[in-house]
Amino acid sequence: MSAHAQKLGNVLIPVADLDKAVAFYTETLGLTVKFRDGDRFAALDAGGVTIALAARAEQVAGPVTAPCYKVGDVAEAVRDLTEAGAELVNGPETGPHEIRAVLRDPSGNVFVLYSSL
Repeated sequence: MSAHAQKLGNVLIPVADLDKAVAFYTETLGLTVKFRDGDRFAALDAGGVTIALAARAEQVAGPVTAPCYKVGDVAEAVRDLTEAGAELVNGPETGPHEIRAVLRDPSGNVFVLYSSL
């Protein structure tokens, strides 16, 4: 089975206003910005875990918070996980920075798989 996650890459948090969200998470919680993609996305360092703030264009999992797991091959991991009871919601597709797919575990929880381009 190749669906083994290499790591928890980030926790995807949908936000309505990226500027306000970045200000809140940096000024109030004290996180630091690792990367920002305009008004679409910002990656923040939360002490070894990345918090990924996603504006509407990057809310691939919908309006829910979702863990994102890095895998070696997204298509192969999707196949293995759906055979094991996960439901494919969207993808695999190529995003601006990665190949990704959105799934639901057998309990209905949304999660994202991704691999580097």
